[in-house]
Amino acid sequence: MSATDTRQQSLPRYSGIPTFMRVPLAHSPDELDIALVGIPFDGGVSARPGARHGPREIRNQSSMMRGIHPVLGINPFEVCRVGDVGDVPFSKVYDLVAAHADIRDFLAPYYAAGCKVLAAGGDHSITYPIFQAIAPQAPLAMIHIDAHTDTWDEFSGSKFTHGSPFRRAVEAGLLDPERTIQIGIRGAQNSDEGWRYSLDKGMRVVFMDEFETLGVAGVIAEARRVVGDGPVYLSIDVDGLDPVFTPGTGTPEIGGITTREALALLRGLKGLPFVGADVVEVSPPFDPSGNTALVGATLMYEALCLLAGEFQPAGEHGRR
Repeated sequence: MSATDTRQQSLPRYSGIPTFMRVPLAHSPDELDIALVGIPFDGGVSARPGARHGPREIRNQSSMMRGIHPVLGINPFEVCRVGDVGDVPFSKVYDLVAAHADIRDFLAPYYAAGCKVLAAGGDHSITYPIFQAIAPQAPLAMIHIDAHTDTWDEFSGSKFTHGSPFRRAVEAGLLDPERTIQIGIRGAQNSDEGWRYSLDKGMRVVFMDEFETLGVAGVIAEARRVVGDGPVYLSIDVDGLDPVFTPGTGTPEIGGITTREALALLRGLKGLPFVGADVVEVSPPFDPSGNTALVGATLMYEALCLLAGEFQPAGEHGRR
């Protein structure tokens, strides 16, 4: 008996209500173990806009997702209650601070009820109000896949852009920098401020050249070492991948992670105590093919399987 109503998944992919992975619409945290949410906001971008359209196109492409994971051997829809809770409604979308408050206030009841939340952005500024919604009793660990550290201080007079969420989270006592690993960092910068902040605060920064040296297995081992055994958040910016795979993003940087490497990396994180995750910076206007959104939807499915891991009965592992 499925914990999630999967009847819509048996329909032709082009039909039915376009929810994330064709799960049911949900309206209350009491119905769910894992809430899927769209955050259509890109008021924090510093370059190319369009990530506000990400959740809608990720929903569309997520109709290609299926149930049983080919490597982890988990069917997240069987082991826990998964639902799409819609998009965060914004009351002041042109006010960056107020929009972040809308995100925090919408998600806080889900975390308070014990749900895990998997979010589709939106730009990367949304992760800071997500951390505020989690309101952890102790600072969280984080695995962060990105081309950029997102630990700059201020851009054009704002401290809450997509380049600063993790600096703000550290300052607010929500993120433990010494249990944070940033993977895939690359690209020239006009200032090394972000790199320096991450390194000075004790974050483990895996620049792309080191990623090549360590290999995926080495990066997995390093990530598991850094985050330890406490609660972990997973944040995936699609510009962490090479733009040949994800051209539809705001600040593309060549020389990034491949889709195969990204899948292997995420699968190697099985068993960590994830409390939430996001996939951000999918900008459909820059990729008419829809491939970036497909990659985003697939990464969401991989993250969903990691979040659902704690619900999997003991002894059910690997391919079936």
